[in-house]
This record gives sequence, structure tokens and C-alpha cells, in this order.
Amino acid sequence: MSDGVREAIEGSPYARRLGVKLDRLGEDSARLVLPFQDENTNPGGVLHGGVAASLSALGATAVAHAVLGGEALPLHVAQIQVSYLAAAKREPVAAEARLLRRGKTLCFVAVEVATEEGKPIAQASATVRGRFGEAPASREPVPTTRDAGDPGPLGPHVVKTPFMARLGLRVEHMMDARSRLVLPGAPENTDGEGGIHPGALLALLDTTGAMAAWATTGPGPFKASTPSLQARVLAPPPPGDLVAHGRLVARDGDLFWTQVDVAASDGGRVAEGSVLYRIVTS
Repeated sequence: MSDGVREAIEGSPYARRLGVKLDRLGEDSARLVLPFQDENTNPGGVLHGGVAASLSALGATAVAHAVLGGEALPLHVAQIQVSYLAAAKREPVAAEARLLRRGKTLCFVAVEVATEEGKPIAQASATVRGRFGEAPASREPVPTTRDAGDPGPLGPHVVKTPFMARLGLRVEHMMDARSRLVLPGAPENTDGEGGIHPGALLALLDTTGAMAAWATTGPGPFKASTPSLQARVLAPPPPGDLVAHGRLVARDGDLFWTQVDVAASDGGRVAEGSVLYRIVTS
């Protein structure tokens, strides 16, 4: 197993806090394992969707690193689609990543996340780009106005859930079908090079979309989950805080479609995506 790939996957502060380990690395595949930790969960000990997305991104990156080689660094998870199939409750999970196709600078990777017993938890499709020393990507501004901010009745409580508390997420606004969350650029959220880890970015996007849905319904004795998320990471996250703006696009009964834009501290767009969220209200 390449020590360089292991260090890239396990060595970042963010991955170390999650507890991710690279179990196996082949020429075009990788297996990552994640032991159970309370800090990676939602209430009730259920694995947070952002953690499953992070594990998927790390698995795709491991495969791309092995296939493209060290000269391709830095790697950039440019696009990822995650479908959440079931919940993992107080149990370890593993991610199996395999190469679908390699281009000159791109790798297309499929990832399956499952429990040790083989119950499917999530499936992902990712496109990973090797930058091969190219200059950093330019970032367009996020055209989202910053209102005065109202965290609403739920904001102060959701940030106390184990995984959100671990990330240090702050809810600045969560009212009227809109949400605004801040992910601190703390060392433990970084990729080891100073920028926010792509897994942490996906967790921010997932949570912000969900909070825009909750900002529509308000609190209640409801059941909720994320069936899927789709993210386009337009530029590797820079050092500093990330601010995510979420808004409801459409609702059909218990399904909520939300759009999320993620900006760096200077206002430049880093990522955009959509979250399909479900809140069963009856």
C-alpha cells in the first residue's frame, strides 16, 4: 500500500477526528473503514449524512490518488452525488471505492458505504480531478444577500447534536425557508494544507440544505432524513471560514428540494449543490 496515499487519506486533521482508516488499496480500488464514534452521529446514535458523504469523498480520492499518481496533486473532488439508502446506528461502517473510468486528469469513481454486516448505507458517484500543479481555480462571488439573521427556534438546538458540535457549526439564520450556516476554519476541519477538508464542506452543504427544509416546517415531532445530495465543488476550499446559504426550491408533501451555495470568507463561491430532504409531518 502506498504510504503517500495513506498519509493523504488518514493524515488530515479532519479525517483523524472522524477516525477514518485506509484498510486496503488496489490499483483501481480502495476500502476505508470508520469505527463507531458518538461524535459522528445525529441524535439517537445514527451516522450523520455528512460523515457518509465525507467517507465517500475520501474513498474516491484514495482511488484517484492511486491511479493518477502523486504528480497529479492536489486532487479536487469536483462533483459528487450521494444517495442515502439506510441508517447506520451505533455501528462501524466501511466504504468500497472502485474506478469506473480514468481520463487524462479525471477519475470517475463509484463508492458504496455499508455496515460490517453488509447492509447498504449510501452509494456515491464522484468525479475527482488531478490538478497536476495548475494554478488555483478562480472563484465567482455568491449572489446571496446576508439578512440580519434569525436562528429561529431550532437553530440553537441543532448545533448541539454530536457531529454538528464536533464541526463547530453555527446557525446564523434558519427562518422562512432559508438557512445560513458557518463552518469555522478551525485546524480540526482542515485537509492538512490549511484549507477546509472537502468532507467537512460536504457535511456543511448537507446540513445547510436540511436546515432550509426545517426552516419551512418549524419544530415538531417529525421524522427526517436526507435521501440524496448532489454537490459541485467549484474550487478547493481555501483557509478560513465557509458560509453556506440554503433556500427551499420546491416542496411536495414530505419531500423538500433545497439549493445551497457555499462561499469562502471573501465571498467567493466555493461550491453549490442541492439536497433532497424528507420530513414526515404526520
